[in-house]
Amino acid sequence: MLRLTRGTHPWWRAGLLLGVLAGTVAATASLAATVPAATPLIPRSELFGNADRERPRISPDGRRVSWLAPDSSGVQNVWARDVDADSARPVTRERHRPIAWYAWAGDSRHLLYLQDSDGDENHHLYSADLETGVTRDLTPFPGVRAQNVLVSAAHPGHVLVALNQRDRREFDMHRVDLSSGEVTVEAQNPGDVLTWTPDWDFAIRAATAFDPATLNTVLRVRDALDKPWRDLVTMPFEQALFDGQFVGGSLIVAFGPDNRSLVIRSGLGSDMGRLVRVDGTTGEELELLAADPRSDVAGTIVDEHRRRVVAVAFDPGEPMWRFLDPAWAADFERIARVAPGHPLIVSRDSADRRWIVAVDRSDAPRRFVDYDRATKQVRPLYSTNPALAKRALAPKQVVSIAARDGLRLVSYLTLPPGRVAKRLPLVLLIHGGPWARDGWECDPEVQLLADRGYAVLQVNYRGSTG
Repeated sequence: MLRLTRGTHPWWRAGLLLGVLAGTVAATASLAATVPAATPLIPRSELFGNADRERPRISPDGRRVSWLAPDSSGVQNVWARDVDADSARPVTRERHRPIAWYAWAGDSRHLLYLQDSDGDENHHLYSADLETGVTRDLTPFPGVRAQNVLVSAAHPGHVLVALNQRDRREFDMHRVDLSSGEVTVEAQNPGDVLTWTPDWDFAIRAATAFDPATLNTVLRVRDALDKPWRDLVTMPFEQALFDGQFVGGSLIVAFGPDNRSLVIRSGLGSDMGRLVRVDGTTGEELELLAADPRSDVAGTIVDEHRRRVVAVAFDPGEPMWRFLDPAWAADFERIARVAPGHPLIVSRDSADRRWIVAVDRSDAPRRFVDYDRATKQVRPLYSTNPALAKRALAPKQVVSIAARDGLRLVSYLTLPPGRVAKRLPLVLLIHGGPWARDGWECDPEVQLLADRGYAVLQVNYRGSTG
């Protein structure tokens, strides 16, 4: 058996895996898999190459669709086109470093994106105006980093963004006027806030914090912008979920329909993270919305018009949605008939009529579909890797391995396609972390090994998230 350990960061290169694998296999010839000479190997460029297009988004007014793609110079920029038009054009003009994150502003006129300078990770927030073609640095402060960017179609003239302008160690929340560029402080960080959360009026009234002295996770609220902050829910370290323990993490899903109670993910009183609604004054649990004895809450969908969670995701091995609204269940069933797999809404217009949905499978690259809720039509958009989509890839099998004390470890076994599962060399592919987990999605590293004749085992060992 060959062990390989993967890093947790997305920029961890496939070349490291290939180098370790090549060196180890060369030194341990007995582990070499026999691949028939007539079987063509999947080229590494297909497995690890950049996607032609990714991160599609629909504008809040539903009139335009955007995505990330290389421009004529090979630099990844934001592109856009009208929904009913074929012509596309780059909206941003970055020439040096690729854009990795972007979003539509609530006005459907500005596209927002983050960009740093030569890898210093001090990302600035930029806006690109689709009508004038003007790009503006909304946070033009040297050495200051922007994060936790929030937009609202109901409040299209502003964007909320966290900046460490006052103190490089602490991120205060700021409100930016898209027309004037004026930046004002919305909430000051006392030093322990990980992430800020707005209420339904797009005002910062909640925060997820981590106390470095006690290691407790604290959910904090205030009744209005001019009212003091107060601790609402405190979670001891051993009962808090990981999203309440790192910068950028949040355990607050949304405010409740009354704009006072909160919907949160909580590990209190359970071995698994549950979705509950708590009183905005006392922190008392009012309602259990969803729970699963096999998995933490893995995601949620919120209907902003009704201010309610309508679907909750769990991942006990293979992802699954639990619907709190039958109408949304029917929508997902229609999508599944056209595009089987695990669906994930990646973008919605403000009317909630048009969706862009990502569909994941363990044996195919991610693909996107467009769904019109009014006409019930599902229209395929594109695959992130069209060449790989034509290949016969290996599906993952969910297996449960018992530890010595009986704890069940959710794991994945992938076998080489078309080969007898007997006396195969096995690679134990270990994820980093432990604040991470292996999942059911299509994994290029796993497909590389399976295509070369190896069985691959991925174990979510103790400390893995989920």
